Amino acid sequence: MTFEQEWADLRAAAAKRRRGSVRRGLLVAAVAGSLFLGATGCGGSGEADGTPKPPKDYKVVAGTQLCGGSAVSADAARALKVITGSSRFEASAKKYTVAQAATNLVEEFPASTVTKDVCRVYTPIGTPDFDLRITWRLADGVPTEPPAPNFTELRMGEDAVTADKAYVQFACRSEKLLSSSSVGHIVIGVQHWAVPTEPEGDVQELKDAYATVAHSFSLAMARELGCEKDGGLPEQPVLEPA
Repeated sequence: MTFEQEWADLRAAAAKRRRGSVRRGLLVAAVAGSLFLGATGCGGSGEADGTPKPPKDYKVVAGTQLCGGSAVSADAARALKVITGSSRFEASAKKYTVAQAATNLVEEFPASTVTKDVCRVYTPIGTPDFDLRITWRLADGVPTEPPAPNFTELRMGEDAVTADKAYVQFACRSEKLLSSSSVGHIVIGVQHWAVPTEPEGDVQELKDAYATVAHSFSLAMARELGCEKDGGLPEQPVLEPA
Protein backbone atom coordinates (compact mmCIF):
# COMPACT_ATOMS: atom_id res chain seq x y z
CA MET A 1 0.00 0.00 0.00
CA THR A 2 1.36 3.44 -0.96
CA PHE A 3 1.70 6.28 1.49
CA GLU A 4 -1.02 8.23 -0.31
CA GLN A 5 -3.44 5.36 0.22
CA GLU A 6 -2.53 5.07 3.90
CA TRP A 7 -3.06 8.78 4.41
CA ALA A 8 -6.42 8.54 2.60
CA ASP A 9 -7.45 5.69 4.90
CA LEU A 10 -6.38 7.74 7.92
CA ARG A 11 -8.54 10.66 6.99
CA ALA A 12 -11.52 8.49 6.09
CA ALA A 13 -11.38 6.62 9.38
CA ALA A 14 -10.90 9.71 11.52
CA ALA A 15 -13.25 12.18 9.84
CA LYS A 16 -15.51 9.81 7.86
CA ARG A 17 -15.73 12.41 5.17
CA ARG A 18 -12.36 13.03 3.61
CA ARG A 19 -9.71 11.47 1.50
CA GLY A 20 -6.47 13.14 0.59
CA SER A 21 -2.98 12.86 -0.77
CA VAL A 22 0.26 14.33 0.57
CA ARG A 23 3.86 14.05 -0.39
CA ARG A 24 5.46 10.69 0.18
CA GLY A 25 8.41 10.03 2.42
CA LEU A 26 6.76 10.26 5.87
CA LEU A 27 7.25 7.41 8.30
CA VAL A 28 4.48 4.81 8.37
CA ALA A 29 4.72 4.87 12.14
CA ALA A 30 3.73 8.53 12.12
CA VAL A 31 0.66 7.68 10.06
CA ALA A 32 -0.32 4.89 12.43
CA GLY A 33 0.11 7.18 15.41
CA SER A 34 -1.99 9.88 13.80
CA LEU A 35 -4.69 7.34 13.04
CA PHE A 36 -4.85 6.22 16.64
CA LEU A 37 -4.87 9.73 18.09
CA GLY A 38 -7.21 11.10 15.44
CA ALA A 39 -9.70 8.29 15.98
CA THR A 40 -9.67 8.64 19.75
CA GLY A 41 -9.50 12.44 19.83
CA CYS A 42 -6.69 12.27 22.42
CA GLY A 43 -3.36 14.04 22.65
CA GLY A 44 -4.51 17.15 20.80
CA SER A 45 -3.69 15.71 17.38
CA GLY A 46 -7.21 16.03 16.03
CA GLU A 47 -9.63 18.91 15.59
CA ALA A 48 -12.93 19.05 17.44
CA ASP A 49 -14.77 17.52 14.48
CA GLY A 50 -12.41 14.53 14.37
CA THR A 51 -10.28 15.78 11.47
CA PRO A 52 -6.74 14.42 11.98
CA LYS A 53 -3.85 16.81 12.41
CA PRO A 54 -1.80 16.81 9.17
CA PRO A 55 1.84 15.71 9.13
CA LYS A 56 4.54 18.34 9.53
CA ASP A 57 5.33 18.56 5.82
CA TYR A 58 1.69 18.90 4.77
CA LYS A 59 1.47 21.87 2.42
CA VAL A 60 -1.28 24.04 1.03
CA VAL A 61 -0.59 25.71 -2.32
CA ALA A 62 -2.13 27.91 -4.99
CA GLY A 63 -3.80 26.28 -7.98
CA THR A 64 -0.95 27.11 -10.35
CA GLN A 65 1.42 25.06 -8.16
CA LEU A 66 -0.60 21.86 -8.43
CA CYS A 67 0.29 18.77 -10.43
CA GLY A 68 3.93 19.57 -11.10
CA GLY A 69 3.52 23.31 -11.54
CA SER A 70 3.07 23.40 -15.32
CA ALA A 71 -0.41 21.98 -15.82
CA VAL A 72 -2.65 24.65 -14.31
CA SER A 73 -2.73 28.00 -16.07
CA ALA A 74 -3.82 31.19 -14.33
CA ASP A 75 -7.22 30.86 -16.04
CA ALA A 76 -7.47 27.23 -14.94
CA ALA A 77 -6.59 28.19 -11.37
CA ARG A 78 -9.47 30.67 -11.36
CA ALA A 79 -11.68 27.94 -12.84
CA LEU A 80 -10.69 25.60 -10.01
CA LYS A 81 -12.01 28.18 -7.56
CA VAL A 82 -15.34 28.23 -9.41
CA ILE A 83 -15.52 24.43 -9.28
CA THR A 84 -14.28 23.80 -5.74
CA GLY A 85 -14.97 27.08 -3.98
CA SER A 86 -11.32 27.30 -2.93
CA SER A 87 -8.21 29.05 -4.23
CA ARG A 88 -5.89 26.94 -2.04
CA PHE A 89 -5.34 23.19 -2.29
CA GLU A 90 -3.37 20.31 -0.84
CA ALA A 91 0.05 20.07 -2.45
CA SER A 92 0.02 17.29 -5.04
CA ALA A 93 1.77 14.01 -4.38
CA LYS A 94 5.01 13.68 -6.35
CA LYS A 95 3.55 11.09 -8.71
CA TYR A 96 0.75 13.43 -9.78
CA THR A 97 2.38 15.41 -12.57
CA VAL A 98 1.75 15.81 -16.28
CA ALA A 99 5.33 14.69 -16.89
CA GLN A 100 4.71 11.39 -15.10
CA ALA A 101 1.37 10.89 -16.84
CA ALA A 102 3.03 11.49 -20.21
CA THR A 103 5.74 8.95 -19.36
CA ASN A 104 3.08 6.40 -18.45
CA LEU A 105 1.18 7.10 -21.66
CA VAL A 106 4.26 6.62 -23.82
CA GLU A 107 5.05 3.32 -22.09
CA GLU A 108 1.52 2.01 -22.66
CA PHE A 109 0.94 3.40 -26.15
CA PRO A 110 -0.89 2.26 -28.19
CA ALA A 111 -2.48 -0.54 -26.19
CA SER A 112 -4.12 1.10 -23.19
CA THR A 113 -7.66 2.45 -23.28
CA VAL A 114 -8.08 2.26 -19.51
CA THR A 115 -8.58 5.57 -17.72
CA LYS A 116 -5.56 6.59 -15.62
CA ASP A 117 -4.86 9.49 -13.28
CA VAL A 118 -2.97 12.59 -14.33
CA CYS A 119 -3.59 14.35 -11.04
CA ARG A 120 -5.94 14.58 -8.08
CA VAL A 121 -6.93 17.92 -6.60
CA TYR A 122 -8.10 18.17 -2.98
CA THR A 123 -9.27 21.11 -0.93
CA PRO A 124 -7.29 21.57 2.32
CA ILE A 125 -8.09 19.86 5.60
CA GLY A 126 -10.56 21.92 7.60
CA THR A 127 -12.38 23.26 4.51
CA PRO A 128 -15.40 21.85 2.64
CA ASP A 129 -14.35 18.54 1.09
CA PHE A 130 -13.76 18.37 -2.66
CA ASP A 131 -11.99 15.71 -4.71
CA LEU A 132 -11.33 16.53 -8.36
CA ARG A 133 -9.81 13.93 -10.68
CA ILE A 134 -7.92 14.72 -13.88
CA THR A 135 -7.46 11.63 -16.03
CA TRP A 136 -6.10 10.44 -19.37
CA ARG A 137 -6.91 7.56 -21.68
CA LEU A 138 -6.24 6.55 -25.27
CA ALA A 139 -9.15 6.49 -27.72
CA ASP A 140 -9.40 4.40 -30.89
CA GLY A 141 -10.20 7.39 -33.08
CA VAL A 142 -12.37 10.45 -33.52
CA PRO A 143 -15.82 10.07 -31.89
CA THR A 144 -18.64 9.52 -34.37
CA GLU A 145 -21.61 9.50 -31.99
CA PRO A 146 -23.20 12.71 -30.66
CA PRO A 147 -22.58 13.49 -26.98
CA ALA A 148 -25.16 12.98 -24.25
CA PRO A 149 -27.83 15.74 -24.17
CA ASN A 150 -26.43 17.35 -21.01
CA PHE A 151 -23.04 17.99 -22.66
CA THR A 152 -22.16 21.07 -24.67
CA GLU A 153 -19.79 20.55 -27.60
CA LEU A 154 -16.83 22.92 -27.95
CA ARG A 155 -14.38 23.51 -30.80
CA MET A 156 -11.15 22.28 -29.27
CA GLY A 157 -8.97 19.48 -30.59
CA GLU A 158 -10.69 16.47 -32.13
CA ASP A 159 -13.56 16.59 -29.68
CA ALA A 160 -14.47 18.54 -26.56
CA VAL A 161 -17.56 18.43 -24.37
CA THR A 162 -18.48 19.98 -21.05
CA ALA A 163 -21.20 19.71 -18.42
CA ASP A 164 -20.62 19.00 -14.70
CA LYS A 165 -17.41 17.40 -16.01
CA ALA A 166 -15.41 17.94 -19.19
CA TYR A 167 -13.44 15.95 -21.73
CA VAL A 168 -11.02 17.15 -24.39
CA GLN A 169 -9.67 14.78 -27.06
CA PHE A 170 -6.71 15.70 -29.25
CA ALA A 171 -4.57 13.97 -31.86
CA CYS A 172 -0.89 13.62 -31.07
CA ARG A 173 1.77 12.92 -33.66
CA SER A 174 5.12 12.71 -31.90
CA GLU A 175 8.44 10.90 -32.06
CA LYS A 176 7.75 9.80 -28.49
CA LEU A 177 4.79 7.72 -29.68
CA LEU A 178 6.78 5.01 -31.47
CA SER A 179 7.41 7.23 -34.50
CA SER A 180 6.19 10.42 -36.12
CA SER A 181 3.84 8.33 -38.27
CA SER A 182 1.94 7.08 -35.20
CA VAL A 183 -1.03 9.14 -34.11
CA GLY A 184 -2.38 8.92 -30.59
CA HIS A 185 -5.92 10.00 -29.79
CA ILE A 186 -5.70 11.23 -26.20
CA VAL A 187 -8.65 12.08 -23.96
CA ILE A 188 -8.19 14.27 -20.90
CA GLY A 189 -11.07 14.27 -18.41
CA VAL A 190 -11.91 16.46 -15.42
CA GLN A 191 -14.52 15.19 -12.98
CA HIS A 192 -15.73 15.78 -9.43
CA TRP A 193 -15.15 12.42 -7.73
CA ALA A 194 -18.23 12.10 -5.55
CA VAL A 195 -21.73 10.71 -5.38
CA PRO A 196 -23.62 12.48 -8.19
CA THR A 197 -25.33 15.62 -6.96
CA GLU A 198 -26.97 18.58 -8.57
CA PRO A 199 -24.31 21.17 -9.42
CA GLU A 200 -24.31 24.20 -7.12
CA GLY A 201 -23.95 27.66 -8.61
CA ASP A 202 -24.27 29.02 -12.12
CA VAL A 203 -24.47 26.01 -14.47
CA GLN A 204 -22.92 27.80 -17.45
CA GLU A 205 -20.10 29.16 -15.28
CA LEU A 206 -19.38 25.64 -14.07
CA LYS A 207 -19.40 24.28 -17.63
CA ASP A 208 -16.90 26.93 -18.68
CA ALA A 209 -14.75 26.22 -15.61
CA TYR A 210 -14.57 22.48 -16.24
CA ALA A 211 -13.74 23.09 -19.90
CA THR A 212 -11.01 25.57 -18.95
CA VAL A 213 -9.32 23.08 -16.61
CA ALA A 214 -9.60 20.28 -19.19
CA HIS A 215 -8.04 22.51 -21.85
CA SER A 216 -5.17 23.51 -19.55
CA PHE A 217 -4.24 19.91 -18.79
CA SER A 218 -4.71 18.84 -22.41
CA LEU A 219 -2.38 21.55 -23.68
CA ALA A 220 0.18 20.72 -20.98
CA MET A 221 0.03 17.02 -21.92
CA ALA A 222 0.35 17.78 -25.65
CA ARG A 223 3.43 19.88 -25.01
CA GLU A 224 4.94 17.33 -22.65
CA LEU A 225 4.53 14.66 -25.31
CA GLY A 226 5.93 16.91 -28.02
CA CYS A 227 2.77 16.64 -30.10
CA GLU A 228 2.96 18.28 -33.51
CA LYS A 229 1.28 21.72 -33.39
CA ASP A 230 0.28 21.12 -29.76
CA GLY A 231 -2.15 18.44 -30.89
CA GLY A 232 -4.22 21.04 -32.71
CA LEU A 233 -5.22 22.66 -29.42
CA PRO A 234 -5.68 26.43 -29.18
CA GLU A 235 -3.53 28.53 -26.85
CA GLN A 236 -6.65 29.62 -24.94
CA PRO A 237 -9.79 27.58 -24.19
CA VAL A 238 -12.66 27.99 -26.65
CA LEU A 239 -15.86 28.12 -24.62
CA GLU A 240 -18.43 29.02 -27.27
CA PRO A 241 -20.65 26.06 -28.22
CA ALA A 242 -19.69 24.35 -31.47
